[in-house]
Amino acid sequence: MDAQKGKIGVTAENIFPIIKKFLYSEQEIFLRELVSNAVDATQKAKTLARTGELEGELGDLTIRVSIDKENKTITISDSGIGMDAEEVDKYINQIAFTGANDFLDKYKDKIDAIIGHFGLGFYSAFMVAEKVELVTKSYKKDSKAVRWICDGSPEFSLEDAEKETRGTDVILHVGEDDKEFLEDSRIQGLLDRYCRFLPIPIGFGKEKEYKDGKQLETEKDIIINDTEPIWKKKPTELKDEDYKEFYKKLYPQSFEDPLFHIHLNVDFPFNLTGILYFPKIRTNLEVQKNKINLYSNQVFVTDSVENIVPEFLTLLHGVLDSPDIPLNVSRSYLQSDSNVRKISSHITKKVADKLAEIFKNQRDEFEKKWDDLKLFIEYGMLSDDKFFEKAKGFFLYKNVDAKCFSVEEYEKLIKENQTDKDGKVIYLYATNKIEQFKFIEDAKDRGYDVVMFDGPFDIPFINMFETKLENSRFARVDSDTIDNLIRKDDKKEISIPKEDQDDLTLAYETAAPESVGTYFVQFSELGEKELPVVITQSEYMRRMKDIGLMGGPEVSLYNNLPDNYNLVINATHPLTKQVIEGKKTDLGKNLEELRGKVSKVNVELDALKELTKDKKEEEISQEEKDKKEDLEKERSGYEDEIRKIVKEWAVTNNLVKQVIDLALLAKNLLKGEALMNFVRRSVDFIEK
Repeated sequence: MDAQKGKIGVTAENIFPIIKKFLYSEQEIFLRELVSNAVDATQKAKTLARTGELEGELGDLTIRVSIDKENKTITISDSGIGMDAEEVDKYINQIAFTGANDFLDKYKDKIDAIIGHFGLGFYSAFMVAEKVELVTKSYKKDSKAVRWICDGSPEFSLEDAEKETRGTDVILHVGEDDKEFLEDSRIQGLLDRYCRFLPIPIGFGKEKEYKDGKQLETEKDIIINDTEPIWKKKPTELKDEDYKEFYKKLYPQSFEDPLFHIHLNVDFPFNLTGILYFPKIRTNLEVQKNKINLYSNQVFVTDSVENIVPEFLTLLHGVLDSPDIPLNVSRSYLQSDSNVRKISSHITKKVADKLAEIFKNQRDEFEKKWDDLKLFIEYGMLSDDKFFEKAKGFFLYKNVDAKCFSVEEYEKLIKENQTDKDGKVIYLYATNKIEQFKFIEDAKDRGYDVVMFDGPFDIPFINMFETKLENSRFARVDSDTIDNLIRKDDKKEISIPKEDQDDLTLAYETAAPESVGTYFVQFSELGEKELPVVITQSEYMRRMKDIGLMGGPEVSLYNNLPDNYNLVINATHPLTKQVIEGKKTDLGKNLEELRGKVSKVNVELDALKELTKDKKEEEISQEEKDKKEDLEKERSGYEDEIRKIVKEWAVTNNLVKQVIDLALLAKNLLKGEALMNFVRRSVDFIEK
């Protein structure tokens, strides 16, 4: 044929800038597209051979990728069905058509999996090539080979060529800016990423052998892909070792076996195959994500599957393969696609069913792996209502003694003993066995059980789970004294007189180190064998701060609030009584005198109040108003003097400081200068 010149049939003047800017998000995708087209053409050849339309032997179907650094070319060669001049004009020049769609219409009941619905895949070549050459020969009898050349403008040339065998060679003349793609390591990396599981053998480079003291290249191709990955096989054909071996192939840097796996094989109402693995989940979630690889007919698409897989399932590892997920579209379109929603829902159900099955049939194994599974399951329960309903059946409470209970089992265990006077079941929990040891022991001494919640999702999980449980609440074991956490009867009256309570409140607030936080002094009858002072922290405020640390504008304001603690004075402890006696010895005369003056002023104020109680505001004389104001100022002065005396006494009282610091030390809150002061004071006590 005479050389043909012409313009590519596009609706815009120049399609290539559009392809580069909008069609593909990554430049390197060109190799995926071109190799996928080669696979597509080869699959078509296999189909035509089965139907008898392709005469002769199929021969070697290996697709070969090669680099010529001297000529700055990359060549992708296949032995597929090829094209004649008319087909090149239709499928290459007239971009509005796609060969795959025509072929699918004709052979939809016979065809192997066709990859070629990548749209304008061939033209991705211009993302790295300044000129593209296509040499192709159709499988049809008496077809002539043709050469198509285009330099990235709408102009092209089409002419006869020399090619003995059917198939297509796509030759990319790589531009200066993209010569990185002429490096073997770069192409090898792309083939490993995008083509490692394609269904047709892909050859890149030749095997070498050691001969006559030299490494010599052989004629044997290095095949870079596994044409029959295990997710395409039936689960009955596979053993556990097969799944573990495949996991290591996917993640060679992982030195631990996965916990479990799920083999997906769905053909209705959508096509989906794949294998999902439960890895040993760590607390650094970002490192764990992007571990599920999405394929379409064994062609790698992406490892960012957030729009296809529910958020909590992105912690899993593995492979998903579905031809029903639209590929060459925006991520937002993926979210709205009905197949994507169905696939997402189905995967969630399969994961929940698998966990329920293991829990039911292999309870011991499930419990052994609970620490690794817990984070994943809590994440799912927090983010997916349907998963929550299923997971309630296999969620485990693990207590401080490492015993596991289902939700139903644990409620039965604690209901009778841990129900307070108002009929509410109290779930006690700890977040650190070492730091909260004393509080845990207090709870166990009363026959209570304490659950461990020490994971990153535990606090939001507790908040959510409380709303689901009837007449129940969670309380951290150190958020109050044990008798207040599960109150069995009305609060005991404090045996310390009101004036002593006021003085001790001021003294302990003054003596407590400011560097730790803010204190709210309380009194409780804890018993002589308990500590003289106990530090607790409000359950609500602590939860809010914990959630605030995880982020979110609705709770971030709590991060800026100072830490506040309840300083609980044990009213029945001998040291508390000793402090009171010491106060009376040191300050008794002064305090008694000042309080006597306060009492005298109060008597006068009461008399004045009685005198004016029946008068309207305008009927009260100025003299009476002035007298009331003077008396209140006088009383305020005496009270200020009392506070001053008590504060000065507290600052120098080592016993008060010592019992407070002991309580802070028990909570691991005593640090820095405050800790050093405590150590020095302790030495002084010992020396005395």
